Amino acid sequence: MRSIKQKKVVRAVRDPQRTRQQILDAALKEFAARGFAGARVDVIAQRAKINKRMLYHYFGGKKKLFQAALHEKIARRVSIASTYPDDPTKRVPAWFLAICADEEWMRIIGWESLQNPGGQAVDEKSRRHIAREHIAGIRRQQKAGTFNRSTEASFALLAMMSLAQFPQAFPQMTRLICGQRVSDPKFQRGYASFLKQVAVTFRPA
Repeated sequence: MRSIKQKKVVRAVRDPQRTRQQILDAALKEFAARGFAGARVDVIAQRAKINKRMLYHYFGGKKKLFQAALHEKIARRVSIASTYPDDPTKRVPAWFLAICADEEWMRIIGWESLQNPGGQAVDEKSRRHIAREHIAGIRRQQKAGTFNRSTEASFALLAMMSLAQFPQAFPQMTRLICGQRVSDPKFQRGYASFLKQVAVTFRPA
């Protein structure tokens, strides 16, 4: 009697969460490189190694995908920011160095600003909530006597964010003024040290 060897058929196991994440990661790269207007859905699908039909199945279209991708990026940034120390002389340099390690972030919000000047921001409600939480944190520090009480909390937050983000947001200006690229480790060390000195003004007088 002949023994019949059965061939094992290996079937790909569907993993919706993994597929969704692949699409989001690919979308972040494309939107960061080209902005919403210039980004192409077919390129995102190629990056994610899926077909466009699957992309539309998960996100419904380019606009919703952009919103989801930006929401994903914001969530990651908030998670990282939660680890920063409260001391502004440590917090602002940490903010700057984290931005240097994540070029996509500044590019994608830069495109958002350019392509929607003065308009409502993507996920504006939750982003306002995050800003209010940061401001509330500064006010708690002011009450505790660990932050300059004479400084308006919202202005302090805006100033700290501006100091940390400017070099990455305007790399050409950084190179023209300082003669160094933002990606240069020497520049990053020097600017982080400078931020530590400047941020002393946010401490109690």
